Amino acid sequence: MTGRGEVRARNTARVLYLALAAWGLGDLALGRRASGIAWLFAELGSVAVLAFLFLALADTTWYIVPFVAGMAFIAAWGAQAVQAYRRAQRAQGAVGPTPARAPTAAMAWLCLPLLVWGTGFWLVAGSASGPAAVVDAFEASWTRAAGGAALDASLALNPAGEQAARAAIGRLQQLCADGRLTKDCADAASNLLRDVRFSIIPNADGGAVAIAQVVNFERRPSRFLGFFPATDLVPVVQETILSLDLRSVPAPLPGGLDLGARRWRIVEASVP
Repeated sequence: MTGRGEVRARNTARVLYLALAAWGLGDLALGRRASGIAWLFAELGSVAVLAFLFLALADTTWYIVPFVAGMAFIAAWGAQAVQAYRRAQRAQGAVGPTPARAPTAAMAWLCLPLLVWGTGFWLVAGSASGPAAVVDAFEASWTRAAGGAALDASLALNPAGEQAARAAIGRLQQLCADGRLTKDCADAASNLLRDVRFSIIPNADGGAVAIAQVVNFERRPSRFLGFFPATDLVPVVQETILSLDLRSVPAPLPGGLDLGARRWRIVEASVP
């Protein structure tokens, strides 16, 4: 026969599970209607604010703002669940022995949104937060373009810039045909760009220039720990094939509110 303590434990566990399913459901299960509805509206409002911050700032120099807001959202999620669970415990009185599967272990499920947000955020955010991020995004799109795809529209290259980028791909294909790149350079688009290295040089006016150069690696003698003979692979520039002019531009929030966030862009691409 089920003991009263086990029934109480199940009741408190149910409150916790509901609170983890959605903000305020635990309070509603306890009869705290006003508090439960307030939590539900708070969750909806928080999701809307988080989405707004992500869309407006994730690819700017203020990318850390939506990230911290997302972490705060998950913390609030756990806090309201714990609060509802403790209220349930006080309302039920002593809950007797802890069941084999403790309801508090359900809090571990919050690790899933924490993991998704903590890692997935960086897969899509920060793409225009600095010169290196913009160059990285360009290089990924440029590699696909070498395989016949269109350049990513988010790069916002003008027609002259797109023409320069494709001219640089044509130059690489010529170098490959001449045997000046790796032997498998014609096997895949990624192989064609394997010997290309980007150097980012800041400008005095706050911008930067990214220079794409074809390099090869030469073995040169060196000394390990100053005593033992060894060799180092040293990159040697063969040719500069593309130059990108980078600038940071204001990134106001929707509605024109400018808080100082900036977004880096490729304003010009040229071939030597």
